[in-house]
Amino acid sequence: MSLRLTMQKKSFPRILIAAPQSGSGKTYLTCGLLRLLSGNGRRLHAFKCGPDFIDPLFHKQVLGIPSGNLDSFFTGEEQTLALFAKEAEGYDLSVMEGVMGYYDGLGGRALTASSYDLARITKTPVILVINARGMSRTVVPLIKGLLSYTEESWIRGVIFNRVSSSAYRILMKCMEEIPQVKALGYLPELKDASWGSRHLGLIQPEEIPLFQNQIDALANQLEETLDLEALLSLAQSAPPLPLPSRSSSSGAKPSPSPSKVKALREESTLLSPDQMEEPALPFFLQKKVPIAIARDASFSFFYEENLRLLKEFGANPVFFSPMKDAHLPKASGLILPGGYPELHLQELSRNTSLLQEIRDAIESGMPTLAECGGFLYLQKSVQDMGGQSFPLVNLLPGSAHKNSRLVRFGYLELTAKAGQDLPYLTPGEKIRGHEFHYYDTDANGESCTAEKPVGGRSWDCMVSYKNLLAGFPHLYYESNPALIRRFVERCRGLDG
Repeated sequence: MSLRLTMQKKSFPRILIAAPQSGSGKTYLTCGLLRLLSGNGRRLHAFKCGPDFIDPLFHKQVLGIPSGNLDSFFTGEEQTLALFAKEAEGYDLSVMEGVMGYYDGLGGRALTASSYDLARITKTPVILVINARGMSRTVVPLIKGLLSYTEESWIRGVIFNRVSSSAYRILMKCMEEIPQVKALGYLPELKDASWGSRHLGLIQPEEIPLFQNQIDALANQLEETLDLEALLSLAQSAPPLPLPSRSSSSGAKPSPSPSKVKALREESTLLSPDQMEEPALPFFLQKKVPIAIARDASFSFFYEENLRLLKEFGANPVFFSPMKDAHLPKASGLILPGGYPELHLQELSRNTSLLQEIRDAIESGMPTLAECGGFLYLQKSVQDMGGQSFPLVNLLPGSAHKNSRLVRFGYLELTAKAGQDLPYLTPGEKIRGHEFHYYDTDANGESCTAEKPVGGRSWDCMVSYKNLLAGFPHLYYESNPALIRRFVERCRGLDG
């Protein structure tokens, strides 16, 4: 039976919340909108533009379901669109939160991975959030400049932040000069609305006292000061998306998960066809493989798309807490994500039984992936903010310490080096990711070369030891699904 690629169009009501710069109130306003718009039985899905882990945690706390990341550097245009459609399917409305300033992309010098780029790819109406405190008529040239920077900006509306009702009336009058952009309302300054931050950005929602109460108060305020009917009309105006689907010439319906998985994977620009061979049995017919994944206050940075891809390739995630659980769950593989282990070193170090079990499991050949905070966890020791060292897993010989400035920040592409025995990557094979860390070690590894997408700066990184692949980069599995497929298959080989 032959397969052909057909194009179908589907409607996905959607908006993207963006801003001229960071600090304008995107996350705050997005969370309020999510709470407000999820009323009346409306089913919402949230997305974050870019590689950020923390903003999606806020979305999840508000909606009670995971939020996705959409990033055109990680996955290119076609796959980014396919990922959006896959995650948005079945929801009444999708709300995307932008990143940094609207046109800020790779290295500050490209549009790729910017909020604008995501709006362009997904053809999504954009609502600007402008901190207009101390501003009136200046909003006009500001918005006009954003509109004229590209032929089609996708900017359709604006919400003014930190203004009074009287100031908003003046701003509305100013907006008459830009009839193509609708003033959708405003948000006044709210008492006790500051969420604080640390070295990776906002603190996490669990750390904010009375977070849900704050979100309720914010939603109530927005209900009074936003034109919700106009906002929802913008979302409904989003054009249908041309989406690729696989159909058979015989008229049979395409099979579910396995063929969809393969169709999506083949869109990746990072893979060659010989890296996309399917296993002997479709994934959904194979036995599910239990894979232990660390998840608690120390380890919470893990892309939802990574988790979903693991499941599609046959993994059964089993979550555990390195802070509280004395033993590893029964599993055939191990994943140690990033997070904030440096804030919980005493609890992690005291859990000696688990530290020993993890060390023994990796030494015995358990397939393991560890990134950033998970990589620190495997070190001999890690210093806290005050310089006190705490012994941890002691599998790797390095000691980790905090620097006064960022060690690495931004996107990267990893390339497996020739002559290195990597368990899940072949020589020359690539995968994309992101780094953002103040901590460093004296043993970062040299199994891969990391290269910045803009400027070409490169450095060695990644430790490969037995069935372990570990390092500072946060990997986005969808940029090379072959890596995670091999990981799950190796776990399956050890699953008794």
